[in-house]
Amino acid sequence: MRSGLALILRLSANFFFLALAAVPAVAQTMPTVEFDEAVRRAIEQNPTVAEAAQNIQRAEALLRQTKSFVQPFVSAGITNTTLNSERGFNGLVTQPQNQSAINASVGMPFSLSQWAAVEQSRDQIEVNTRSAADVRKQIAVTAAEAYLNIIAARRQVEVTERALQSARAHLDFAQKRLEGGAGSRLNQLRAAQEASAEEARLDAIRLVLRRAQEALGVVMAADGPVDAGSEPVFETATPGEETEWTAARTDLQFQTSVQRAAERVVRDSWKDQIPAAAVAFNPLYLTPSGLFQPARTWSMSISASHDIFDGGLRRSNARLREVARDQANLAFAGLKIQARSEVRVAQDAIELLERARTNARLSAEQAVEVLKITTQAFEVGALTNLEVIDAQREARDAETASALAEDALIRAKFDLLVALGKFPR
Repeated sequence: MRSGLALILRLSANFFFLALAAVPAVAQTMPTVEFDEAVRRAIEQNPTVAEAAQNIQRAEALLRQTKSFVQPFVSAGITNTTLNSERGFNGLVTQPQNQSAINASVGMPFSLSQWAAVEQSRDQIEVNTRSAADVRKQIAVTAAEAYLNIIAARRQVEVTERALQSARAHLDFAQKRLEGGAGSRLNQLRAAQEASAEEARLDAIRLVLRRAQEALGVVMAADGPVDAGSEPVFETATPGEETEWTAARTDLQFQTSVQRAAERVVRDSWKDQIPAAAVAFNPLYLTPSGLFQPARTWSMSISASHDIFDGGLRRSNARLREVARDQANLAFAGLKIQARSEVRVAQDAIELLERARTNARLSAEQAVEVLKITTQAFEVGALTNLEVIDAQREARDAETASALAEDALIRAKFDLLVALGKFPR
């Protein structure tokens, strides 16, 4: 029994260590995509894009529905009437006991307001098409930002890992000095505190990285987190003529279509004053026919109607349409001002951040050199470990600032592409 128990314990231990060994393997199965692939898959698979496409189909269905109100119509019906007995006098039948009536109706409505509604519905197809294009751009931008957030978090992880490595090396040196009788417990505790702080910072940044990977997976409609591949390279775009880049922006295109649709509705308001007319042709067949009812007959009617007094409904409708048009114009004007500002800010940001990146890189190199010199001086007893810890923190902060400057420059170039309507390509 003891041998059996020992076997079970060994198998359990083996299973436990195999499970632990499998954890990194599971983590490594996270799919990795490149920048263009992430954007493409987000546009193709994100449910928001599919929902926008459904709005186009809905607008097309509404157009067909609106057109049906101004198309010719044909209807037919049959009625069978049975009385308790036939009707008549002097042996003549005026109303048979059982009689069937077959009738039909062919007509055509004439309404300028309904024809105007057809063109207005056609405008809504363009509005929804432009809206879907803008939604695709927004999803692409969201995917790109999630991808860049992963790159930025990964860079911060690398900086913190180097800082942790430096802190652990200092702790190892302080521990050895303490064990050799040349160091102090205070120096060892200071080094240990710095190493613990770097470990906590690294865990926090790794959480930021994981959240960014989850965000990329969500926007791509994936089943789990997705990791970013290589860092994308963005060329510095040139604005060119304003008419060119404003025409390329999907949000401005969408707002322009809203403007045109609202303007058409206002122009068509006068058509509400025109009477609506209709013409109808109604053939009728009776079997058997009665004395005063021929077997075949038809009628034709032409009608027109108009509301003489509607309590101010047409006037209020026209005013609401004018307000909607004015709101569309104001929204377009505000959006264009915002677009110009985005272009200017992105251009200035690129110019300033290029200098900031250069200075940050130089500062990081200098801080690393200071740390190296300070560490060497401490090891020969010329400085205390306080100077080493300060140098470690300054080196970490300088490298962090350099990484942030690099990320900010990449983001500024990306923002300029978006502002000029050059993304997605």
